[in-house]
Amino acid sequence: MSKKKGPKHYRQLKKRFPEVLAAVENLGSTVRAAGPIDRKTSELIQLGVAASLGSTGSVHSHARRALQAGASAEELQHALVLLISTIGFPKVAAALAWIQEELDLV
Repeated sequence: MSKKKGPKHYRQLKKRFPEVLAAVENLGSTVRAAGPIDRKTSELIQLGVAASLGSTGSVHSHARRALQAGASAEELQHALVLLISTIGFPKVAAALAWIQEELDLV
């Protein structure tokens, strides 16, 4: 995966549908600014949702963004471990493996 401007697939989508991706990016910024939750917390929330959906790319993305927002490896891991009784151990274990890939890059 290139670190230029996201994963290859994302860059391809952005090239093919620039207006759509701009709207998606603007929506994300708008909803984060709409309330009192700080960026790190919002990324940890979105990380949990991505894990519950089993979305590999989203887990990677929100883990990376949470780290950029100041989250520690322990906070990423704990945010996921908290979900075991909600989404099940297999999904959490998979998400922990996915975030480890991001942590190995740091």
